[in-house]
Formats: sequence, structure tokens, C-alpha cells
Amino acid sequence: MAADRFADRRAAGQHLAARLEHLRDQRPVVLGLPRGGVPVAAEVAQALGAALDVIVVRKVGLPDQPELAVGAIGEEGARVINERVLSFADPDAVALVEATERAELERRVAEWRSGAEPVPLTGRTVVIVDDGIATGATAAVAAHVARARGASRVVIAVPVAPAEATAALRTVADEVIVVMTPRNFAAVGQWYVDFSPTSNDEVTRLLARWRS
Repeated sequence: MAADRFADRRAAGQHLAARLEHLRDQRPVVLGLPRGGVPVAAEVAQALGAALDVIVVRKVGLPDQPELAVGAIGEEGARVINERVLSFADPDAVALVEATERAELERRVAEWRSGAEPVPLTGRTVVIVDDGIATGATAAVAAHVARARGASRVVIAVPVAPAEATAALRTVADEVIVVMTPRNFAAVGQWYVDFSPTSNDEVTRLLARWRS
């Protein structure tokens, strides 16, 4: 690592893996948040000898206020709904939004998994990995979805995040691991020398390598 930045996502994953050695004996499932979290997760999975998969989540927003989440969905029918927010909305309109998001989720899963089944999470320790966290909203949704899919313990692990987001995530995860929590955090990319976009093809390739 450069003085205060990671060389790239692979290097960030290696630094993160060193902080997760205590989980090795639990035989965790490592779940990368597409797309940028997957190269980081691949390094973690390799270091721990763990299974690698993606966790694909979609926010379900209110029909007239899409930025306000009524809930989130994931694979295997996983669904997390805020009943208080839902009570202010038209259920039929929300159902239409959810169906649209479900179709997009399934499209992305089909592209990345190429027909392979997701790694089962029931009763497992799950490590949710991203290349960094800004607000923590996506990681929090992923944690809820992982529990809905049966995970017994959820760990959120990232190379870099602001301290306030880290604190908030401790309310939804059993453990939060962050390599760096810089004071002058503005964006995830500022903490990488190379923060080139991760392509869909790279996500597919990394997952296929673990299945081979």
C-alpha cells in the first residue's frame, strides 16, 4: 500500500484478508458486491480458502419518490420491506416497482453467474465485501438480504470507509472490519492509486474461476 492509498483492488483485498484471518476456521462464504467489490472479495476468498459468490441486491423505491426505499430484494426470493414506509404507499404500485427491480436483478445474476446456482448461505458465516463504503446503504441492504437467505452471522468488510458509516453498520452486522477510516474521506476512489472501473466480464471471469 502506498503511504495512504491502495495500489488497486487486488492489493486492497490482500490487506483486507489479513484482517479477516480469525474467520478462517468458520469456513465463511465471501460475497462481493458487484462490480467493484468482486475483485476485492476474490483476494479475500483466496487468502481464506473460502467460497466466493456475489450478493446482488436492488433497492425498491416508492413509485413517486424512487430515492426513498420501501425495501430491498435479493436472490432466492429474499425480500426486506419497511412496513412503516409501505403503509404510506399504494401496494399495487410498489408491487409493480418490485417486479421491475426483480427482473433487473435476475438479468444481472444470469449475466454474472452463467446459470450456476448461488452458494447456499443457510447457517453460514457470510463476509460481505465491497471496495469501499461511502454511506453504507448498499452494504446494510446486503446484510439484511444475507440474513433473509439464512446467514447465521454477517460480517461487513471493506478496505476503506468513513468512521460514521462504519459505526452505523455495526447496527446491522455482527462485525464490521475496515482497514482504513480516514478523517478526510470524500469518495472511495481517492484512496486508490488505480480505481479503474470493474467490467461485467471481469466479474463473470472471477466467479467462473472459483467454480472451476
